[in-house]
Amino acid sequence: MFARKTVVSIVGVAAVALFAPVAGATPEFTGIDGGQYAAGWKAAVDGPQPYSQIFPDLAVPVTMSDGTVLKLDVTRPGNTGRPVDAKLPTIVEFETYSKIAINLASVLLQIPGIENVLLPWIGSIGAPPGSGLEGITDLTEQLRSGPIQTFLHNYDLVKGGYNMVHVDIRGTGTSEGKWQMFGDKERQDAAEVIDWITKQPWSDGGVAVKGTSATGIAALRAADRGNPAVKAAFTYIGSGDLVDDIVAPGGSVGFGFAAFWPMVVNLAKFAPDVESVIAGKFDPAQQLKWLQDRLADPLTMVDVVANAFTAMNTGQLTPKTRDLMDPDSDLRRGLKADTEQVTAPSFMISGWWDLFGSTPTETYNAMPQTPDRKKLVVGEGFHAGAGVKGFGDPGMPPRLDVLQRAWFDKWLKGIDNGIDNYSPLTLKQQGGGWISSDTFPQVETDYRRMYLNDQRSGTANSLYDGGLSGTAKQNGVNDLTVAPGVLSACSRDTSRILAGVPSIIMACGEDSRIWENNGLSFTSNPVAEPTTISGAINAHLNTVLDQPDGYWVVTVNDVSPDGRSREISSGQLVTSLRQIDEAKSTRSANGDYTRPAYYIDIDKRQTVTPGQPLVLDIAVDPTDAVLQPGHRLRVDVYASNFPKGLPPMPILIDSKLAPQHLRLDPAEPSWVNIPLSADIPE
Repeated sequence: MFARKTVVSIVGVAAVALFAPVAGATPEFTGIDGGQYAAGWKAAVDGPQPYSQIFPDLAVPVTMSDGTVLKLDVTRPGNTGRPVDAKLPTIVEFETYSKIAINLASVLLQIPGIENVLLPWIGSIGAPPGSGLEGITDLTEQLRSGPIQTFLHNYDLVKGGYNMVHVDIRGTGTSEGKWQMFGDKERQDAAEVIDWITKQPWSDGGVAVKGTSATGIAALRAADRGNPAVKAAFTYIGSGDLVDDIVAPGGSVGFGFAAFWPMVVNLAKFAPDVESVIAGKFDPAQQLKWLQDRLADPLTMVDVVANAFTAMNTGQLTPKTRDLMDPDSDLRRGLKADTEQVTAPSFMISGWWDLFGSTPTETYNAMPQTPDRKKLVVGEGFHAGAGVKGFGDPGMPPRLDVLQRAWFDKWLKGIDNGIDNYSPLTLKQQGGGWISSDTFPQVETDYRRMYLNDQRSGTANSLYDGGLSGTAKQNGVNDLTVAPGVLSACSRDTSRILAGVPSIIMACGEDSRIWENNGLSFTSNPVAEPTTISGAINAHLNTVLDQPDGYWVVTVNDVSPDGRSREISSGQLVTSLRQIDEAKSTRSANGDYTRPAYYIDIDKRQTVTPGQPLVLDIAVDPTDAVLQPGHRLRVDVYASNFPKGLPPMPILIDSKLAPQHLRLDPAEPSWVNIPLSADIPE
């Protein structure tokens, strides 16, 4: 059993609203390995199953209330050459990339030797130590931890006594209609599909939603309407807020994602419905309607991305593009789950450096369930693997497929298997090991200012090597200049936006020293004891621009004694979109922001007067990390972050990609408000 933290954190009243745990008595929770319950969870997956056969019913047409036909695959278990007659609980997944493609991959996984021989063999492949490519090992070793089974159509769940339903959401795959990109129509469709499921003769009325990445996003949105039929949710690398995560955090577009993801979905939605032919359900009239819908909207959202980067001024932005920069538009509202309305027991897996890694802790804290009914696992990984290497090994968390099965068995079948007693928050501390907690941020940390100054640290080869201290040490005014550069292409942020693929290169994925040649660095003295960083961070910078607009990027790094500078969090902000929504922002006890929330509203955009100093508060993503003795805390400041962030063209034109200035001024100091467990020596 893990010990609860006992040191009280000093956080502001506003911060408590977002981060405090739900009041009330909670059970004693296990550590990260599941304790006494873990063996039973594993046996439920790896042991004999109640059913040995699966029976798919492909290309089932279901008509929505507006007449649009969605296509479903229904898979049921059986033993005697036919599906079982018993009513069973159902697991549903809403597909974005075409259920046919996922079905094919799932069938391949059933080929003897693939899951039990080939995947473990690939998982054993790694780069030689010292090769600089050890990131390959970090990715391949995760294959042994159950992510493939969690991502694909896991037919072992069917053999375990569940019906499974896979739905091509409106406008994608084989379903009719226009792709809504998580709009209200999709939410309504999900509710209608779930209602349809509960009325089928093979359904016992209980439904769980699951999904990975886009399907995980759809699952959360299917669960945020309080549907009493939804008994559980399990998501892997999903998002509760796409704008804050990746679409436009701080007003800068996640170019490496936004430029390509819509095209992938648009290409997949043209795949022909071969399943209907195989199943003998080909309907020429329905297929003609499907084709008409595709031709009427062949490139959903591609026009928005193109317009954002070709419009020369804000007046040339189309209404659809402006909707993306309007927090009250249907498009923007659809990109955020109403997590406060998710009442079904929910289990989420994410990674600090996942595409959607900015908001999982906030999503968890916003959910109203008690900690026995909501769980979050956050690894130190990317979208290609959330950092779950070693799951299933002794002393480590159980495999993902084991956790998933245990969660469904508890909340859909009522099996008292102890999964509700599992660690509420299972977090990989960057710079440390896995920890178990029942709160985030950890209560042992207090927010405090760390001031940027121009005293040389002697540790950085950046454009400027400054200091970082708990007291203000700046004596005179010093303007430090930083300009947009290209070295961000070799960074952890680039690994993040490209799903982790570049992370195989250790010099980029695990070390910022190449990128730092384009930035300003401010480094503390070494810490004398293990020092925890837990929570969101705010960078309060005194800035000066030579043009009407600019773009600032801040990273927080762990600097080891050998000089390696390892990024542990980052944030960014377009100067003209700096307007803060106070109602959604949080502050610490001294009034400093801990997590400023921006409107990102084109109608509120305000350019600046060149040459005039302007204080900006830049939100840096929540994280959990530990600085080991001898390590230093570093804050890096940049003027660009391509391809992780690229401001829309009107902003680039106003900025002229000109050099920007960070002003160090004792009368208006720059600092970061950061949650630490101990003071850093002066």
